[in-house]
Amino acid sequence: MVDAPDAEGRTRRWHVLDNGVEPTTGTLLCVHGNPTWSYLWRGLLAAAPPGWRVVAADHLGMGWSERPDADRSVAQRVADLGRLTDALGVTGPVVTVGHDWGGIISLGWALAHRDQLRGVVLGNTAVAQPPGDLGPPLIRLAHLPGVRPLGCVVTPTFVRATSALSRPALPRDVRDALASPYRTADDRRAVGAFVADIPFSAGHPSYDVVAELAEGVRTLDVPALMFWGPRDPVFGERYLADLRERLPHARVHRFEGASHLVTEDAPEYADLVSTWVQELDELSGPAGAATSPASPASPASPASPDTGHHEPLWAPLERRSHDTSPVFSAHGTTVSWAALSRRVTELAAGLASAGVRPGDRVGLLVEPSADLTSVVYAVWRAGAVVVVADKGLGFTGMRRALRGASLDHLVAGRAGLAAARAMGLPGSRIAAHPLPASARRLLGVDHDLDELARRGRTAAAPTPPDPDADCAVVFTSGATGPSKGVVYRHRQVRAQVDLVRATYGLQPDDTFVAAFAPFSILGPALGLGSVVPDIDVTAPDTLTAPLLADAAKAVDARIVFASPAALRRVVATRAGLTAGQRDALSGVRLLMSAGAPVPASLLAAVGEVLPHASLHTPYGMTEVLPVTDVSFDEITEAGAGEGVCVGRPLPGVEVALEPLTHSDGDTSLVVEPGVTGEICVRAAHVKDRYDSLWGTEHTASRHPGWHATGDVGHLDDEGRLWVEGRAAHVVSTADALVTPVAIEQRLESLDAVSAAAVVGVGPPGAQVVVAVVVPEGAPDRSRAGGRGAMDLGVAPYDLAEDVRAAAGTALAAVLRSDRLPLDIRHASKVDRLEVARQAARTLAGRGGS
Repeated sequence: MVDAPDAEGRTRRWHVLDNGVEPTTGTLLCVHGNPTWSYLWRGLLAAAPPGWRVVAADHLGMGWSERPDADRSVAQRVADLGRLTDALGVTGPVVTVGHDWGGIISLGWALAHRDQLRGVVLGNTAVAQPPGDLGPPLIRLAHLPGVRPLGCVVTPTFVRATSALSRPALPRDVRDALASPYRTADDRRAVGAFVADIPFSAGHPSYDVVAELAEGVRTLDVPALMFWGPRDPVFGERYLADLRERLPHARVHRFEGASHLVTEDAPEYADLVSTWVQELDELSGPAGAATSPASPASPASPASPDTGHHEPLWAPLERRSHDTSPVFSAHGTTVSWAALSRRVTELAAGLASAGVRPGDRVGLLVEPSADLTSVVYAVWRAGAVVVVADKGLGFTGMRRALRGASLDHLVAGRAGLAAARAMGLPGSRIAAHPLPASARRLLGVDHDLDELARRGRTAAAPTPPDPDADCAVVFTSGATGPSKGVVYRHRQVRAQVDLVRATYGLQPDDTFVAAFAPFSILGPALGLGSVVPDIDVTAPDTLTAPLLADAAKAVDARIVFASPAALRRVVATRAGLTAGQRDALSGVRLLMSAGAPVPASLLAAVGEVLPHASLHTPYGMTEVLPVTDVSFDEITEAGAGEGVCVGRPLPGVEVALEPLTHSDGDTSLVVEPGVTGEICVRAAHVKDRYDSLWGTEHTASRHPGWHATGDVGHLDDEGRLWVEGRAAHVVSTADALVTPVAIEQRLESLDAVSAAAVVGVGPPGAQVVVAVVVPEGAPDRSRAGGRGAMDLGVAPYDLAEDVRAAAGTALAAVLRSDRLPLDIRHASKVDRLEVARQAARTLAGRGGS
């Protein structure tokens, strides 16, 4: 408890949390909102960077601070905070940290103490109402004169409702702690007054003060960080967008799943803030510039070569603008190079004339088709950024991804427009096809593609984008956590296209079957014609051998790109091929399969379907593809090993390992054979950054110039890379770190086992190894996806003994299951975290649900 003056100079009793660090490098000044108190910042006190003092005070009338007789305005609260920091001897450098209505108060202090200010941190707050926004509905409801006294003061409804916004619910003791200072109506008087002081319109006593502070925020040129809970019903995406517009240089990290009380829903925010604070010197460079933390020594080698070749991605279209041969076929529709080139040129000019500006983000909810391909290249030609979220993410996943991408425009078919309305996506609406006037009004359509193409015939061509301009935001599959937005620049996509073309010797007369439909988008940039088989693009395992043959025949395909799940289905249905279809498949010279490890046995079976094809499995991920490549012959030559052999790094690609260790010791990158560690990659086609995930990007780029992939593996004596699993799936026992893939391979070699997953159960550092096997004869693994409950139980004695003998490591338990949960996009990656969760429940006697 601290005695200090308020804004008017009257001595008040304040409740302050203060870690009392001396000497101080700086001070974190934490400001809570309404109706919380300094308890909100307990995690940051615990995670404070070395040498940083943390001061978190309760506002007057709030928490355990004194209850003044009169209500206090935002101007008074800003001045109160200044008087308190003076009394506490806070002199700077200071980083302000604000949440909820503590955001505007902390920024008010920042503007008044620029000489002490080192940075600002904000979490789920607002400084102004975005244009067209009437204010947070919950706050407006609480603002009503009839509701405010009853809900905020007389009863604890508002206090309790704030801590009830989280899903899953906060622990009872945390909810009680947040409410503990507000037990009586007198305790809650300032809660109601705080709500009343929120200015929703001109004429409110605090309106001009808040407006002045909001404009002043634009002048803050210190480093800034925003951590955000996207599920917040109070301060939604519009408020984050408004803050980003005022502080364009700010780093942003979205904690998916977190709500309004982001400090409670995502306690890891404290480590995020601590890390950011420790790197303030690096973060004070040019606004918005990407930075990486200091890193231990990396292998001495030059950066990946930059060829200086920055031909636009649409250049092959321009070169073949008079070519009437097919460039794209899908669902019975075929488009020529000439027609696609003309459409792209017209749409690019039309988009620009309709207000699509360089750097704008354009979401795409269009099925794989000529329309999708033409829109992608037109958006690129107009200098805007395509945002692609796979339908395989499901409605909830797509909504989370697209809302988080800060869209400026959306192109969609009728179903996509309806979905966008249900998702509450921002941005102007462009229909993929003409719609009746009534439908346009209902769906909020501003333009359609045909209309823009007509406009583009007479409009000026937009200025081509710079090679370093953003090009695309592509979302990961979500197989290892919430889907992440991966940002690429034109230069990086161009490098990817050039590498793929050179690696596989692609020629202008090659055509390919894109059984993984998004890959077809790169066809024109590669200079290749493509066809999408007549399948459900969200379910790769719907591809059959006859459908693959029909697609290959349609364009005389020489190349096939398909996921492992699609290939398993092709092999399973090969008996249905006609003689003509077999002939069509015999003309394929190259197969590429990626998305998950491809077993050698599957490749051998595919070789019977594609008898003249060279079988290749490039290794990579959404963030960088390809990294390595390996052929079936090379896999056979390598033989069995600890993991999956994915081949040697491609030209211009460097691979190194950060060794796995129980301790926080030396994390230098190494290239020695036989060392298991996290796989790190350096190449010209590595993604630029993760979108609005500063913490994730910071971790992935902890070695400057390298991308830490999250996969673990090792290099062998021949320079080949072997993948042993995901870093998140490594089992941390008391004695060793155990990677799962090699054990799973040994188990799946048993005749009695069709699929296996090896997981850790228990706390990290004391986990035990558990094997979950699907017995031979269970449902087809390729159709066993989803994240629902598995039918788990203890494996029969004989099966368990065989599994233990084959594992090569001690197993604490062997469970049998009817299936393994797989990722949605490729239906190939086992969700080992879900397997571990359900296995733990089963072993604890609680069932697998």
